[in-house]
Amino acid sequence: MEIKIWSDVRCPFCYIGKRKFESALENFTHKNDIKISWKSFQLDPNLKTDPTISTIDYFVENKGVSAEQAEQMLSGAAQMGAESGLILDFENSVLANSFNAHRLIQMAKSKGLGNEIEEALFKAHFEQAKNIDSQEELIEVGSSIGLDSKEVEKMLKSDDFAYEVKQDELEARNIGVRGVPFFVFNDKFAVSGAQSPEVFLQNLDKAWEEFSKDNSGLEITEGESCFTDGTCN
Repeated sequence: MEIKIWSDVRCPFCYIGKRKFESALENFTHKNDIKISWKSFQLDPNLKTDPTISTIDYFVENKGVSAEQAEQMLSGAAQMGAESGLILDFENSVLANSFNAHRLIQMAKSKGLGNEIEEALFKAHFEQAKNIDSQEELIEVGSSIGLDSKEVEKMLKSDDFAYEVKQDELEARNIGVRGVPFFVFNDKFAVSGAQSPEVFLQNLDKAWEEFSKDNSGLEITEGESCFTDGTCN
């Protein structure tokens, strides 16, 4: 059974949702029969990479929120991350466009390393304060999961895998995805946001029961997400 996950490595709730979903999957009876397909989704495709601007300042200047609101939002996300065993270091994270990171994800997917690159990029952005738009940093991240550094460098200097990124985003629009993370179970059930492991497990069970039947539309369970308008809730 296939599960598609739309995600952006700049999105804290995507990292949290990944970990909560993995917790549910560990307790799913048929976990060895699950195929995970990571899908690209840029929350802010027009974002200009600028390591000199802090995440809080960016939200204040570009998303119409106060410094207090930005700090509360990021503090809440950091606390949720900590509860899942994650470090979300917003103070030192680098403001960076994620398009090239998504191209690296697509490259890794083509070699069967989709989950590995997602995890490595989340850690690079949120825990290690790496610039996920830097060729040097992306080559290092790709090499850390077993990708050939020369192949990664060649890809980043070309337009390779840009089409695949855009196709994932088009597919997301076609099914009505407005925010991430967004999980689709066997094209039948969908979960929006970083839900609890229990919610994910319930949907795994429902999808497994239905996965031999025709898809008649998505049933969506809502939760904490980041949206294209810059809000996270």
